[in-house]
Amino acid sequence: MPMTYLRDVASVEVHGDKCRGCGMCLAVCPHRVLEIQAGKATIARRDSCMECGACWRNCPHGAITVNAGVGCAYAIWRGMLYGTPPDCSCGEGTSSTQASCSC
Repeated sequence: MPMTYLRDVASVEVHGDKCRGCGMCLAVCPHRVLEIQAGKATIARRDSCMECGACWRNCPHGAITVNAGVGCAYAIWRGMLYGTPPDCSCGEGTSSTQASCSC
């Protein structure tokens, strides 16, 4: 099972009207976030998205958007290294587990 990053914060979106079902996004996604259903890419595991941008950069049809880098991957690694909850220290009292985080 793919790793879950931060719940309910990933900015990845699939625009079905542009998707041609080529599967390039599936080939480049390191965490199996996307899958093809009814000939179109869909988001299957949003919380596994680390917002690396590989799907967006490699989609030949412009069907995927993602705010690459705002998922606070640093917070994940920091938490894993120190055994603490993810915290990107975006500002006073702000945690990367909150959707308002704007790292």
